[in-house]
Amino acid sequence: ERRMRTDSNPVGRLVEQFITASFQAHPYQRPTVGWMSDLHTFSATDARKFFDQYYIPSNMVVAVVGDVKASETIPIIEKYFGRLPTKPKPDERTTTEPAQNSERRVVLRGAAQPFYIEGYHRPDYLSPDDAVYDAISDLMSNGRTSRLYRALVRDKKIAAFAAGFSGLPGNKYPHLFSFYAVPVPGHTPQELGEAIHAEIERLKKEDITDDELKMIKTRAKADLIRGLGDNSGLAQQLAIYQSRYKVSKVDIRRVANQTFTDNNRTVGINETLKASSATQGGAQ
Repeated sequence: ERRMRTDSNPVGRLVEQFITASFQAHPYQRPTVGWMSDLHTFSATDARKFFDQYYIPSNMVVAVVGDVKASETIPIIEKYFGRLPTKPKPDERTTTEPAQNSERRVVLRGAAQPFYIEGYHRPDYLSPDDAVYDAISDLMSNGRTSRLYRALVRDKKIAAFAAGFSGLPGNKYPHLFSFYAVPVPGHTPQELGEAIHAEIERLKKEDITDDELKMIKTRAKADLIRGLGDNSGLAQQLAIYQSRYKVSKVDIRRVANQTFTDNNRTVGINETLKASSATQGGAQ
């Protein structure tokens, strides 16, 4: 899996080093599947120890959805999970990532398609501003009417694709709001970065339009309606919809100015070299 997703994938290699550069203290800096040296030394005993420590009743949540009766369901749960021995829940202490105080950069050069990504530290998904970040992602990235698509793909014609999103590499703890883009032939990742920064500055200095805010809330309502068909997401969809519907223009500018700063930014770039002279390396 590591060879397929990372070692043999130029974007995968870049994103791995980009995340490692972004987090210098928090465990998010470590790849989920581990480094190759971890895989070479990992044993069945290690796997069993991990399983016994974390796959325990005090660290589990069982969810049952559908037209079921508790009197019939609980015995089934007891049958499959009741035999697991009870143990204290593992310690969940984590290192807090210190505030970033300068831009960081990772550049990989090789025979690969050019690619640009940048990320900004943001709070976890429990933050009161989580819905604001969702609104920014929608505004910047949702479809052909999004700001990044219109600016980089349609108008300037320098990118084949451009988007922004939260949740890298996960959202349980403070993580990254990221923007990425793929340049068209004849244009560079650096050009994409400049164009993305121009759109970010616009977001920080100018209120979004009434039509844009209305569109964000309309899509939030559409997401809610689609989610009502899924019992597992019903309560979550209602909560998300209510929080998104309260987002204002002032909220978007405030969060953009708090988050999208030069010192809070990490940049990752894949630069293309001719195959005959390509080398792989990184610089931070």
